[in-house]
Amino acid sequence: MRHRKQLCALALAALLAAAPGVTGCKDLSPAEDAHSKTPEPSPTTTPPQDLCTALITKWGRQIYDSGKETYGDYQSMGLSNGQYTILRETLDLARTERGRHGADAGRELIAREARERCEERYLHGEPSDGPWV
Repeated sequence: MRHRKQLCALALAALLAAAPGVTGCKDLSPAEDAHSKTPEPSPTTTPPQDLCTALITKWGRQIYDSGKETYGDYQSMGLSNGQYTILRETLDLARTERGRHGADAGRELIAREARERCEERYLHGEPSDGPWV
């Protein structure tokens, strides 16, 4: 058993040495070193209101265009309960708008309402009852 662990450790070390990209490390040429290289920018995160808007718009348009009256399971959509409420209310408004001004007007309303409602929801950061509310 001990030999098997050693063999696996050696195989893993050889594999990692052969594929430096796997570890996230990059080989530096002799001319390059950490001091001569410009630091890369830190990764950025998507603000919660932008993520909310993207999710509501995506699911809203998908449900709207399908013609279905059901919404689906909010958890499988990656939505919080509050975001799901925004989705349902936005779809109701979009369907009414479609009846008055056509399908394109309903799609435009989805994008507009999603942006406005998500910005309001995340105006002061996360909702007060936590991100999944």
